[in-house]
Amino acid sequence: MIAELTQPKDGRIWPQDLDLDLERVDRPFVASARRIVVKLGTRVLTNPDGSLATTHIGSLVATTAAMSRSGKEVVLVSSGALGLGYRMLGLDSPPTRQHLRRACAAVGQARLMSLYQHSFALQGLICAQVLVSESAFDDRGRNLELRKTLDNLLRSGVIPILNENDAVAGQTLTSVTGETRPVFGDNDRLAALVCSAMEADLLLLLTDVPGVFDKDPTRNPDARLLPCLYGGEDLAGCTGPAPNENGVASRGGMRTKVQAAMISADSGSQAIIASGKDPGTLSHVLAGEALGTWFPPRGRLQARHRWIAFATAPRGVLHLDDGAVDALRSRGASLLAAGVTAVEGQFEGGDVVELRGPDGDLVGRAMIPKSRDQVELWRRGGAPHSGAATGALIRRNFIVLARDAPQTA
Repeated sequence: MIAELTQPKDGRIWPQDLDLDLERVDRPFVASARRIVVKLGTRVLTNPDGSLATTHIGSLVATTAAMSRSGKEVVLVSSGALGLGYRMLGLDSPPTRQHLRRACAAVGQARLMSLYQHSFALQGLICAQVLVSESAFDDRGRNLELRKTLDNLLRSGVIPILNENDAVAGQTLTSVTGETRPVFGDNDRLAALVCSAMEADLLLLLTDVPGVFDKDPTRNPDARLLPCLYGGEDLAGCTGPAPNENGVASRGGMRTKVQAAMISADSGSQAIIASGKDPGTLSHVLAGEALGTWFPPRGRLQARHRWIAFATAPRGVLHLDDGAVDALRSRGASLLAAGVTAVEGQFEGGDVVELRGPDGDLVGRAMIPKSRDQVELWRRGGAPHSGAATGALIRRNFIVLARDAPQTA
C-alpha cells in the first residue's frame, strides 16, 4: 500500500486521535460526512435471477435524493450494465469474449441510465451519466478536469452517476513490472479514485454481504464480522482469492473492495463496506450506525501525492542503493542521482516511477522531472553541470513512500 506517513492532518479531529473503542462506538464521523461517493455493486442492483431489481433501485434513489436535499453531495458509481446487457441480448450467461462483453455493457448501460433518469425524475432531481476510462486518472490533467466536471454537476444539484466505459475499455492493464490487473475491478477501484479526486469525506461500498469477515463466511460458520479495520491487519483470510472473471457478470470481490477502502483511508477519507440488499441500509449507515466494516482515515495526502500514489500507472522503475533508501525513509530527503543503481522502463518528465530497494522491495513512487535518457546521464555524472551526480534528481515533495515497506513486487 502506497501512502505517506508524515502528511499533516488538515486540522481535523481524526478518529484515531480520540480515546475511542473503534469497534463499539457509533460513527459520528460518518454521519457528519458532507461529500459522499456511493458504489452500487451488480448484486445490489439485480435480483437472484439476474434481472434488474427496479423496486430496490427506486428505494436507493429515494434515499440518495433525500441525502441531496439535506445538503449532502452524492456521487454514485454504478455497476450492473454488463449483467443487464447480456440478458437483453438473449444470452444465457455473461460472455467471456471481450468484444461481446463490451457490446453487452453498451446495451445494458443505456437501459440502466434510463432507469436512473426516470427514478431521479420522480424525486424531482436530474442525474448525469459520466463514463470514464483509466486515462481519466492516469493523466494528471485529465484527472483535474474530471474533478472540475463533477464539482460543477454537484453545484448544479445534479447527481453524477459514473461507470467504467466498458464499451471501449480493455480487460486488463499491464504495468512496467509485468503485473496485470483489471482496469478498475468491478468499479471498486474506480470509486476509490473518484473519492480521492473529489476529496470526498466518505466512500460507501454497497455489496451483497454485511461487511468484511475475518474468514470466508460461506465456508466457515464461525466467521466474525469485523466492524473496523484501521490498517496493518493481516487481511489474507478476509479477502480470499481473487475472483474468477470467466462467466461472472460482476468482476469484483471482497479483495477489490478492501483494496479500494484502503486507498480511500490512505487518501484521508473514511470508507465503509456494507450490504446494500436492504434498502434501509444506506440511510442507517449514513446516520452513523455501526453497520458494515468501517475504515477510518489513516492519513491526509495532498492532491498531487494522491495522484502519484494511487491514480496513475508507473512508467518505469528506479532501483536504489541502501544509502538512498535510508535517506528517503529515515531523513525525509530528496532522491539524489548518485543513489540510483539501475533504471527500467521508458518514461518522460512528469511520469510516475516506482522506487525499489536493493532487494526489490517497494520503497515508494515518485513523479520524475526527467526522461530515462536524462536520468541515465545524471546518474553517471554527465549532466551539464558537474554536481549532477550528487544533485536532487527528484525533490522530496514529489515522492510518496510506501506505508508498509518493505513490500515485494
